[in-house]
Amino acid sequence: MAANTSQTTSDGFTAAERAAMKQRAAELRAEGKKGAKRADGLQAVLDAIEKLTPEDRVLAERVHATISVTVPQLSPKTWYGMPAYTNVDEKVVVCFKNSGKFGSRYSTLEFQDAAMLDDGEIWPVSFALQTWSAAVEKKIVSLMTAAVPPTAS
Repeated sequence: MAANTSQTTSDGFTAAERAAMKQRAAELRAEGKKGAKRADGLQAVLDAIEKLTPEDRVLAERVHATISVTVPQLSPKTWYGMPAYTNVDEKVVVCFKNSGKFGSRYSTLEFQDAAMLDDGEIWPVSFALQTWSAAVEKKIVSLMTAAVPPTAS
């Protein structure tokens, strides 16, 4: 593999990761109507991420990669132009709201009603993201695992 395939764009997806996602989208399209819908959703998410500012793009790419590996049963799609992930009922579980969308000082990972994060009478559903780190990734994996239990998809 050429040396440049391990380089990241703005510390986001590597060329190899981008190629793998495009290949997966082609495989989904080949599966038929349902696969094509999922492939179109994936492409829409990748296109939306590509349009973000470099800072937001890095976070969105890492969020996308983490969600895709942690809860592959969720389907990517855009929701109000933001990268989002839906369950089998096509309800949005989580979305990434980039800081540039509303001119806020940080991006957020926002869970919707379909997420199973219920914890007593009050619980957080929106998490600010300023930078990516191993600790951030670990927290997102934990949240996604709780939001989408193995028996629910």
